[in-house]
Amino acid sequence: MEIKEYMQLPYNYVIKLISDESGTYYHASVLEFDGCQSTGETFQEAYDDLMEAMEGWLEAKLENGFAVPPPLNNDKFSGKFVVRLPKSLHARLAIEAEKEGVSLNQYMLFKLSI
Repeated sequence: MEIKEYMQLPYNYVIKLISDESGTYYHASVLEFDGCQSTGETFQEAYDDLMEAMEGWLEAKLENGFAVPPPLNNDKFSGKFVVRLPKSLHARLAIEAEKEGVSLNQYMLFKLSI
């Protein structure tokens, strides 16, 4: 498969506004491509730079004979998974959720998203 064909596949892009000690900017990445990322002062600049980074990432993988991962199919994810925790951690998280006035599920979603 050619780079242009890969670029047309439905890969998952994440573009986030970041504010840290270096300033405010957008960070962009491709979930399926480890290390394929860019930044920009605007959303569009981060996206454009990500497309350029993606082409370079694909070129390097293909030239060196590495497999390119397929796009993740979000249809196969239900949004539910089971995690076994030590009782002490479960208790601590339940107490923290109660302090925040939210359900344990909502609290865990918050904790996993940061």
